[in-house]
Amino acid sequence: MTARQHTGVLPRPSPATALMASLLPARAVAAEAFGDGHDEDWFGQLLPAEARLMAGAGEKRRRDFAGARVCARRALRTLGYAPVPLLPGPRGEPRWPDGVVGSLTHCAGYRAAVVARPGPGLAGVGIDAEPHAPLDADVLEMVASPAERAHLALLARTRPGVHWGRLLFCVKEAVFKAWYPAARCELGFLEAEVRFTPGGPHSTHGPHSTHGARGAYGTHGMHGTVTATLTRAGPFTAVSGRWRVAGGVIATAVVI
Repeated sequence: MTARQHTGVLPRPSPATALMASLLPARAVAAEAFGDGHDEDWFGQLLPAEARLMAGAGEKRRRDFAGARVCARRALRTLGYAPVPLLPGPRGEPRWPDGVVGSLTHCAGYRAAVVARPGPGLAGVGIDAEPHAPLDADVLEMVASPAERAHLALLARTRPGVHWGRLLFCVKEAVFKAWYPAARCELGFLEAEVRFTPGGPHSTHGPHSTHGARGAYGTHGMHGTVTATLTRAGPFTAVSGRWRVAGGVIATAVVI
């Protein structure tokens, strides 16, 4: 595999922007930004070691790297941490301060970071986001087992509003981000067997809201839970999490 709200430098969020936070346990802190940062000086907010690392990178890579780290430092500040460089490890994973677990993600129009102090029930976390769009058939063949493809086909018949192949890919990326810092070894796409449980339309008041189904994202918000069973020997054998499709973005979060 490849690898709560905030104010100030990032655009002030409305209830509609609490996308990643809605997938996480309360003890985890999320910060996110919508848009591509063209009107924000994300690169100017990198610390010197980060800026040197990105000096020769292309514009998109610089924007993705910087936007995710702006989000990460916002989240870390909520936990009481001073700004520190968040440099990538050997598989691109961020090197968090001691006593912190976390995960970063970025896709077109969206950046997010999640951090937490590890403890019982939250030893690690992985997040991912993707545009809500179909996944190429050849990519699905590569990342999904026959049982998973049958599972997705059934979901597509009963819940046709979700691009299930893309969601599967997104979940497996999140699983790898939780796996690698603990295992320090690779995890193949076919070494995580994923099962989805859909919920209903997601409102800004939460999945169990009595305020109706439209919410700030209209009728396109869908959510649910996910489990992944791992077939490779390692520090854990299963993960669970949540997913949500809203505002043109698929977001997933898993915890170990």
